[in-house]
Parts: sequence; C-alpha cells; structure tokens
Amino acid sequence: MKKIIVLLLAAVMLFTAVACGGAKTNTDNTAANADNGDTGANGANGASIKVGVILVGDETEGYTLAHMNGIEKAAEVLKAEGKTVEYVYKKKVPESDAVETNAKDLIADGCTLIITNSYGHQFHFGDVISDNPNVNFVSMTGDLAAQSGLDNYVNAFTDVYESRYVSGVVAGMKLKSLIDDGTVTPEALPTAFDADGNVKIGYVGAFPYYEVVSGYTAFFLGIKSVVPNISMTVKYTNSWFSEEREAAVAEFLMSQGCVIMGQHADSTGAPAAVQKAHESGTVCYSVGYNVDMINDAPDVILTSATNNWEVYYETLFRAALDGQAIPVDWSEGYSQNAVGITELGSAVAEGTQEKVDETIQAIKDGTLHVFDITTFTVGGAQIDESTQADAIADDAFTPDTNVVSDGYFHESETRSAPYFGLRIDGITEIESDYEAE
Repeated sequence: MKKIIVLLLAAVMLFTAVACGGAKTNTDNTAANADNGDTGANGANGASIKVGVILVGDETEGYTLAHMNGIEKAAEVLKAEGKTVEYVYKKKVPESDAVETNAKDLIADGCTLIITNSYGHQFHFGDVISDNPNVNFVSMTGDLAAQSGLDNYVNAFTDVYESRYVSGVVAGMKLKSLIDDGTVTPEALPTAFDADGNVKIGYVGAFPYYEVVSGYTAFFLGIKSVVPNISMTVKYTNSWFSEEREAAVAEFLMSQGCVIMGQHADSTGAPAAVQKAHESGTVCYSVGYNVDMINDAPDVILTSATNNWEVYYETLFRAALDGQAIPVDWSEGYSQNAVGITELGSAVAEGTQEKVDETIQAIKDGTLHVFDITTFTVGGAQIDESTQADAIADDAFTPDTNVVSDGYFHESETRSAPYFGLRIDGITEIESDYEAE
C-alpha cells in the first residue's frame, strides 16, 4: 500500500452507484461506446454509470489514445460482470475555459463521473466541481484535490518514472553495445562526447513541470546504471503534442552529438526525425512514450515507456459502481502492472530482455529504488534525509513532510502527481524556442 500522509487519508471519497439509461450519446466532439449493449436502466447487477471524459487530444495522439484504451478495456472487464460503463469522450479540449464548458455539457448529459486527462485541465474547472457535489471529478496527473477541501474531487497518476527508468536501462544496453563495438568512441565519433568524456544523451521535453523532470531524471538514471559516463541535454517544446516541434528539437539535439534520444512528448515527431537521420548515416537511437512507435521508426526505436491506464480505470469504475472508497491520490507502478514498456525494437542490444526482466523484478521486490540517493548528486553533493523537495513545501503539504528516507527519494507516495523537482548533476536544461501552447 502507498504511504499516504494523514491529510490524504482523511480525504477519501465515496463513489455511489448511479443508474443511467442505455442510450448511446454522440455529438460532434463526443464518442460514446457503441458496443456496451443496453442492459436496461440498472444493468444486470443493478449497476451502471455514465462517465464523461475530457481529453486534451484524440486517438491520433499517444497519451490520449492510452487513456482511451484503458477506459475501454476496463469497461469490457466490467461488462463481463454484468455492469455497464457508458463513456462519453470530449476530444481535443484545450487547457482553457473549455474545460468548464465541456464539464457542464457532460453533467447536463447525465454523466455523474467526470475525468480530465491533462495536467493543465485542473486549473479551468471554475466552480463546476463545488457546484455539483453529486458529481465526482477525477483530474488525471493533477495535484490540487487534496488541498481543495472538496469531497467529490480526486487526483490520479501512475508511477511512470519506474517504466522510464526501465526504458533507460534498454537505452543503456544499446549504448554499451555501441561503445563496445567501436561505433561510439572518441576517435570514431568525437561529437558524441562532452569535454569531460561523457557520452551525450538527448531528451525532448514538453514543459519544465515536475512530471517531466521526474521522468527525464529516471530515464537518465536508468541509462547511467549501465553506462556511468553520460551527460544529458533536455530541450523543451512548450507543447504536449507537436510533431513539428518535437522533430525540430530532436534534430537540434542530434546536431549536438546526442546518440540516444528520449522524450516526454506525445507525438512520434522525435522518433521519426531520428529514423530520418539514421537513414542518412547519423548514429542515434530513440525511446518513445505512451505507445509502441516501432512502425514510425523501425530501425531506431528501442521501446517506449508506457502507462497501463486500465488498472486505474477499473479501480475507479468499480468504486463508482460499488460504493467503494478510494484515496484522494492514487498512483501505482510495476507492482500493480500499472506501468510498463512496449515491445522491444529490432535495434536493441543482445541480452536486453534479460536485463529488463531483472530490473523490473528488482523494482517489484524493493531491492531497486529509482531515486536511490547514492546514484546521483545535486551541486556536487549527495542529498540526505533532511532534504525537502520544493513541491512538498507548497500549500498541498505540511512543510515538514520528508520525502527522503531509507536511502531514497519517495516519489509519488505523498501525492499521486510527481514531485521530484531536483536538478541532478549531469543533466542540462535548455529553454524552449516556442511559445507555450
């Protein structure tokens, strides 16, 4: 079980079963499930619910597609038990007042559970949550529920930093093989090394949020566990999804000599750019995010870090249907099969699958902690158990909350949204060339 601080333990919410009609709903920006079947107003077990889902993208964008897949798989599991989950999608909803407008539309349509899937959505609910106490709201990746004082508002995310670490191990294995076979050496590829002799890694980041910082740090540490002498440059796009920007940032990082490309951005722009460069003779390999990207970059994709949203959505929908209580902050990782990596690409190094299996098992049994404080430094010094994370001192937490103990930084245990904001040695950030969108 997650260690939840007293504040959060007190702030659990009770979802109640609500009867919904069997009619399917469709509007210009809505896609209701067409195959749940009509089991009547109460469903086979007297349980049905209508769920409104506000999505930042659509099925063409990996992050949103992963959510849609999770919702639909969870609904199918419950359907087999005679329970009906009707879901209504509102797609391509920006992080703006459109959130409040769409939430009101969904409530008017009979939805009693509203989900948003993007971090910035949480700032644009207006008064809709407090004005609708009989409707429950879930802000995925959000971090405001615990401090809101609202019983009908929760946050959820996954421990995706674990799968980012594992994807880093995959990249590290590839990098080691490139070094061992003479492809990446100071003599053969001098631009791939910095002034201190470290191999250069690139990372395409969306925004400098804790979620992104936590993820790129985990990726870096995963590579470093295999190849210790690396440095990484992170450049931001100021967009969650922009094929053009992500491709341009990847091209820039490759021009600086980076031979591994990671990403916390939602399109295939970066892998496609790496694939194109590879075809012209550039040495670089890519790790994606959210979904399998092998078809877009078959020669260079190693894997993608991903979330298995079905795990959470099944938990959530059961709570809504059966009256179970869930914590105001939910986050799980490999121990609950809530995160993973996609199929390994053809370019991975020999022995990678065995190394992946070993790493995942170590995470599960607690012998490996992603943010082990002995594996990194900040400002040249190892942090210690008196270290306070910046995010923990904000209004959401008591100032004396300590997230460093037992030799590691306890990410996503006092709240679901990541709060690892430390800038560790070996990683350089470059601001975006673009306006935020």
